Amino acid sequence: MALSNGSCCKIGPSILNADLSNLAAECQRLVDAGSDYMHLDVMDGHFVPNLTFGHPVVKCLRPKLPEVFFEMHMMVAAPERWIESMADAGADMYTFHYEATEDPVGCIRKIKEAGMKAGMGINPPTDVEVVLPYIDQLDCVLIMTVNPGFGGQKFIAECVPKIEFLRNKFRNLDIGVDGGVGPKTIQECADAGANLIVSGSALVGHENPQECIATMRAIVDSALQKIHLER
Repeated sequence: MALSNGSCCKIGPSILNADLSNLAAECQRLVDAGSDYMHLDVMDGHFVPNLTFGHPVVKCLRPKLPEVFFEMHMMVAAPERWIESMADAGADMYTFHYEATEDPVGCIRKIKEAGMKAGMGINPPTDVEVVLPYIDQLDCVLIMTVNPGFGGQKFIAECVPKIEFLRNKFRNLDIGVDGGVGPKTIQECADAGANLIVSGSALVGHENPQECIATMRAIVDSALQKIHLER
């Protein structure tokens, strides 16, 4: 998957709520339904209270899904520690949290040196302006609309203005949104200017994921077209 420079919708299922005992098949099912990439949540029990999986699982997934773009959402303390391992496992993008590192510049540099794209996520309480010094070095910014650590949480609408702030300043930035995003909340995210759509339980558990993806994609692409025409 090539990122879109903010110009079109890309949808990445968050497989945290999928059947983790059958992860490769679940990922393939969602790719077949029209997903653009896989958003893989890595949690360490320190930065967030939950635990998921690490680079050995990614290494096992890569041969089974050789063409699929893997975005690693690293909800971990000291994200610098896992950059090389994730790159070696076959990750394509490494999204770390601003709140988790004392050296964002060094973290971004190591990610790029390892051959991956670099993303930065911010939690709901974090001021969006903290990302501004790093924008030129990042491939995307991920706005969390839930507190990270668990799937199935309620969408925090108060985070949406962060998306709008970034889109107003950076027309060609890839802006992701993650947390409680699905058909019921996608319009708010789209109107604000998000184009990388991470959807967990609303998509993964949908009885017709293909229809769900098509609906969200149409809403986002329509909103982006309007935004780009107006600015």
